[in-house]
Parts: sequence; C-alpha cells; structure tokens
Amino acid sequence: MHLLSEKLKKFTTDPNLLMVIFFAFFINGLMSTLLGTILPYMKAEYNISYALSGMLLSAHQVGNLAACIVAGFLPYLLGRKKSTLFLSTGTLIGMLLMTVTGNPLLLVAAFAFVGIGRGSTSVTSNVVVSEITLNKTKSLNILHATFAVGALLSPFLVIFLTGTLGITWRITPWAIFLLALIMLFVLGRSSLSDTPPSPNTSKGEKGFFYSFRFWLCTGILFFYLCAEATAIGWLVTYFKDSGIMSTTLAQSTSAILWVMILIGRLLCASFAGRINQSKLLIVMAVAMSAFYVLMISTRDIRIIFPALMGLGISMAGLYPTTLSCMDPRFVSSTAAMGTCVSTASFGAITMPIIVGIIAERTTIEGGMAAISVALVVLVILTVVNSVVSKPA
Repeated sequence: MHLLSEKLKKFTTDPNLLMVIFFAFFINGLMSTLLGTILPYMKAEYNISYALSGMLLSAHQVGNLAACIVAGFLPYLLGRKKSTLFLSTGTLIGMLLMTVTGNPLLLVAAFAFVGIGRGSTSVTSNVVVSEITLNKTKSLNILHATFAVGALLSPFLVIFLTGTLGITWRITPWAIFLLALIMLFVLGRSSLSDTPPSPNTSKGEKGFFYSFRFWLCTGILFFYLCAEATAIGWLVTYFKDSGIMSTTLAQSTSAILWVMILIGRLLCASFAGRINQSKLLIVMAVAMSAFYVLMISTRDIRIIFPALMGLGISMAGLYPTTLSCMDPRFVSSTAAMGTCVSTASFGAITMPIIVGIIAERTTIEGGMAAISVALVVLVILTVVNSVVSKPA
C-alpha cells in the first residue's frame, strides 16, 4: 500500500485520499450492475411486472438525482466529508430493505436509497479527483475504470453465489452492505475536507449557469445516461425474457459489457491528451449507436456478443471524456457538478420506466428499441459540441 502511495505521488497531491476515492468508486461500480443482475430473481420471487421493474430502476435514478442535487450544495453547510457520509448511508438502508420485503412501495424506496448513496459518492469522487490530480482527463478515466472493475465483478459474484453455490440472491446485497460499511469507515478517516467552504471560493459557482458549453456537455451526458442506465438495467432481463439466452448466459452479458468498458476506459486514459476530445466523443457516440442497434436487431448469439463487446468499448470513455470537455472551473465545483450530474440523471430516470411501459404494452424487444432515439440525439449533440469547440 505504501509503494502504491509513493507511485501515485507522480499524479496527485494527496495519494492516500486518491486511493480512498478509487475504492469508493469501485463500490459504486459493484452497485451499478448488481440491481440489474438480481432484478430477474426479484421479479420472479416478488412477482413484479415489467412496469414495476422499470419503476424500480427509475427509482434508483431518482435517488441518484436527489443525491446529486443535495451533494452539490450540502457541503456548504456540513463540509464535504460529513455530507458524503450522511448521504452514503442510503446504500446501507437500500441494500437491506430490498432483501426483506416484496412490497412495491418499499422496493421503490430501497432502490431510491441505493441511488442516494451512489449519487453522493459519484459527485464527491469526480470533484475530488479533478482537484487533487495533475492530469484531469487521465485521472477521470482511471477513476471510471475502477467503477468498471466493480461493475464487472458484480454479475460474476451473483452468478457464482446463486448459480454455482446455490445460495439465495440476497447474499449479494448483504455483501455489498458490508463493503459499503467499510467504505464509509475509510472515508470517515480520510483527509476529505470536513470544513464547509465559502460559497465564493470557487470561480465556477455561478458562471456555469450562463455557459452554453456547460449545458451542451450536460445534454450529452443526459442522453448518454438514457442509453447507458437503461441498457445496463434491462440487459439481463431482455436476453432472458426474449428467449435469446438462458438466465446464466444472460447474466454473463453484463459482465462481458463491463470487461469491455474497463478496457475502453484504460485505453482512453492511456491516450489522454493525444487525441482531440471533441472528435473522440463523436466517434464513440456513433460507434455506440451502431453496435447497440446491431445487438438488438438479431437473435444470433454469434453477432450479439461481438456487438455487445463493441458497445462496451465505444461507451467506455464517453462520460469522463465529456467531463474533460467542460471548463475546469466547473468540474472542480461541487455546485456545478451537482447541477450537471443531477440534470443528466433525468435521462437515467425517465428512460428505464419508458422501456418498462413499452415492454408491458408490446414486448421487451419493443421497449429496448426505444433507446435508439436517445442514441440518435446523442450523436447530434456530440457533433454540435465539436463545432462549438473549434477556435473562432
């Protein structure tokens, strides 16, 4: 651990805090794919419909939205450390609650609480990494790579425990509960600021409201999250209920997707600063759209898996690269980042429930096809971003 800390000194002013943030974001990744992976088990045991399943995924994003808004401004009252610890306890509540009841209202609350925990950690992590690292683009991609590692391991954990060992699906949320508890303890002992800052300490506190580029980047994230959150949340259910794959094989698709996302984010980190970020966004958006359409347009597994891998690679760096296109003042401001992430989270809230409603009235295939609309808008916005980023 000491050796790792020494190596990180080349990239950050506070290596110990950076390791803590990476660990926290790793836990965030575990939670991100856990919900979609265990949803089929919950759907079967609690006898919940497609519409309610979509509401649960959307409730998770509502919690994430609420946390992003509050996490952007609560530090000015409590300090960054206290506000993060307070909001992150939502993870503990949600993970326990979803394992003890099938009551629809309580399930919605459980998914919302997990979203609150994830959202607060996300805002804090992105802001802190932007503040304490020397290469923002590279560091943000590495941060999101740690997220991808957690997201990758979560489906394998569920498959191993439920499939190989035959243990109840509840054991995985309980395991995440323990890891989240450790995360809160480590954050509490870290050097994360515990003093409420002055609202005027950051130049990005007010300027972002009037920045077209800020809102353009926020729009890109909005439609990206429409596609990302919905595809990840519904992926296993789609392949299983459409009859394309067995439950175990369908669960493996989530893991494969995150393997490719991890590889893609590490590649983005290695090429940081060498490629024009705005042009890279266009390439990733176009590729993401093409691979997604290809994936849902066939029942041939020989085509689905390569398309799934291409989807993961192409979507990998879109979030951190979009943030790197934003004014550095705004990325280092909790108020600006809270506004950006919370606004973008509306995409992740609305799209899952839309897919659920369409699937309920037509088929799961019809619901998944609706994501294509968001991908078309995403491509258009990345092109606009490239145009406005060119020097006059």
